[in-house]
Parts: sequence; C-alpha cells; structure tokens
Amino acid sequence: MTRPKPDPKLVTDESGWLMYHSVGRFPGQRQAIAAAMAGFTDSWYALDDKRWETAAQGRRRAQELWARLVGAVPAAVFASENVTVAFHQFIDSIPTARLAGRKVLIAEDCFPSLYFLLTGLAPHLGFRIETVRAGSQATYTTDDDFIEAWDDEVALAMVNWVTSVASKRADLARLVAHGRRMGSLVAVDITQGVGVLPLDVTALDLDFAAGTSLKWLCGLPGAGFAYVAPRLLNTLEPRLRGWFSQLNPASWVLDRFSLAPDARRFGHGTPSSLPYLGTLPGLEWVISHGVAEIEAHNRKLCHDLIDIADAHGLQLASPRADADRGGSVMIVLMSEATAEAARRKLLALGFVCDIRGNRMRWSPGAVTTSGAIELLNQALGEVARELRLNDGAR
Repeated sequence: MTRPKPDPKLVTDESGWLMYHSVGRFPGQRQAIAAAMAGFTDSWYALDDKRWETAAQGRRRAQELWARLVGAVPAAVFASENVTVAFHQFIDSIPTARLAGRKVLIAEDCFPSLYFLLTGLAPHLGFRIETVRAGSQATYTTDDDFIEAWDDEVALAMVNWVTSVASKRADLARLVAHGRRMGSLVAVDITQGVGVLPLDVTALDLDFAAGTSLKWLCGLPGAGFAYVAPRLLNTLEPRLRGWFSQLNPASWVLDRFSLAPDARRFGHGTPSSLPYLGTLPGLEWVISHGVAEIEAHNRKLCHDLIDIADAHGLQLASPRADADRGGSVMIVLMSEATAEAARRKLLALGFVCDIRGNRMRWSPGAVTTSGAIELLNQALGEVARELRLNDGAR
C-alpha cells in the first residue's frame, strides 16, 4: 500500500496570505461575498420592478462608506471602474487653458497605467509630461526628488501616496503645501494606502484622489472610487457624459441637458452595480474594525518581516520608518529569475506573495498571523539553501 505523501506546506490555511497590495482578505469573506451575490441574483430575477433601485442603493452605499473612510462628503465622490478611468475623467474635465503648454508631473515609480494614460492625453490636451527619477542608488522616488522637479510650470502633479513597488509613503501634507505655492492641482493615487492608513482628503485639501476597492478594502475588481474637491466641481466639465451625468437621470429632453452640480456630473451611461454590491462586505468589515486596529496589526507584522529580512541578509526596497512606509515590506533579490523561483518555493510552503521584476512583495493583513510570519522565517531558511537570496542588488 502506497502511503500518501506528507503535505510540504508549513502553513495550510489563509494565515500565510501576504497579498494585500493586490487582493485583500478578511475572515468569512467568501461567505459574505457569496451572500451578497445571491442577494443580487434574487433581486435581479424577482418578478417586480425593484431591481434597478436595489442595485443603485448598493452602489450608493458603497460610495458612502468609501467617502467615510477618506474623510469626504458623499456628494464629492463618484464611482468609476478603476483608478485609470477615474484619472482620465478628472484630467479630461480640466479646462484646456489650465493644462496647455504646461507640465504634468509624475514619478517614475508611479503605477504605470497612469503614466500610459498621460502619454495618450498629452498630445490632445497640450501638456508636457515631466517624469521624476529616483537617484541611481535609491529604490524609490523621494518627496525631495519630487519637490525639486516641481516648479510653477507644473499645472498638475500626479502623486502616488504609497508606491506599489517599494511601499514608499509620501508626505501628502508637505506635497500639497508645495503644490499650493506653485499654483498646481494635486491629484493623488491612494490605492495602496486607503484602508490600512488613516486619510482625510478634506483636511489635506486634495484636489482629487482615486482608489480601487481591491487591496486593503478587500473588494472586487471593477469597483473604483474617486474624490473631487467640492470647490473645483463647477469648474470641471467632463466630456464623457450621459444620462447619469444629470441631476435627474430621468430627464430625457435633449436640449435641456445640464451637468449635475456635485460629483454626479462624472456619471455617464447606465452604471454598473454588481462589483459594488460584492465590495460592500469588505468596506463594511474595514469600517466595523476601524483603520487604527487594522494599521496596528499590520505594523506589528511589518516590523517582524523587516527583522526577518535583516536576519537573512536581504535588501529592503521599502523604507524602515513607519511614517515613510505603507502597509508592505518589499525586498530586492539578485534577479527576476531568482525572485520568481523564490516566490514559487514559498507558495509551495503555504506563503502567498508576488514579485515585480526582482522585487518580492509582502503585505500582511487581517488574516495574516504572527505564527505564520514566524514560519516564514523558517521557510526562507529552506529557500535560501537552494537560492542565493541574500545577493540582492546592493
């Protein structure tokens, strides 16, 4: 009789999940989302006329919760499929005279989709792209780098609150203050920070901010959110518009169209609702537990991860100081091939993480435990015996 092979995993449950920079999890998530999807199905196929309103209520509820998390009034928030679309809607609504002949500033370690967006918009809106580079020995662009490149020719600064390849956290108050002195608009990608770090877009006086419901908010793809400062709304005229851009979508008189006075002006055609209904459980979980509790748990585990990286001689790509770092710890390995081989070996042992180039990304959250992090230390010892993990790009 052949005996079954023992499970090689050190972790056999979800406690080894280190992917909050990509997809978040919370206890009971699968059941909660299944219930939300079942509720949508029951409503959509009921023999009544309530389906549209039920779907719209769920979408509005998701927007209200997100607004609460970022310190915004709901009237200043709109829903958008993803961050790139939201930024496109915002930039394309800015009066052309404010952008033409001037610069849009963005860091080289931005989320690349936003850079690709700018390359498509620049020829049509007449602005120049100014890309801020990190120093040759740096693993991320610093706030000093960004400010040094930020002069009064910058019409719009695209700021990444927390980077996705180093978890470098920007000092938003400092950057916004500089932007005001330069007469620039300040738009912030908050995707990698919202839900794990406290944020108040109103107190910071941001002009625009956008994020997805994925990652720390434990939501679904297709549910994004954006904030526009109320003082700017009546100066912005989205060109992507439709019946939901109006104060009253039921008004179909063709020659009486006018944009809604609040963030609803960024609506357009019939809105999607299903991703937002599926995202509600994650938003509700984050709200119920509070960002302070989530941050404290994350910080403790990040400290442990930094200690483990040091113990194994691994180079950090992330800042050491909590004030300068988001919710992730990222390390530099000698090559992309080494990083991918290490990722696969860790996965086989029960630790789910990913890589970007030669950087490995660890992001602990609600389901990640201290016990699993201790076992990661053991796992790295096993992996290091086969791979030269401590020969990072120094």
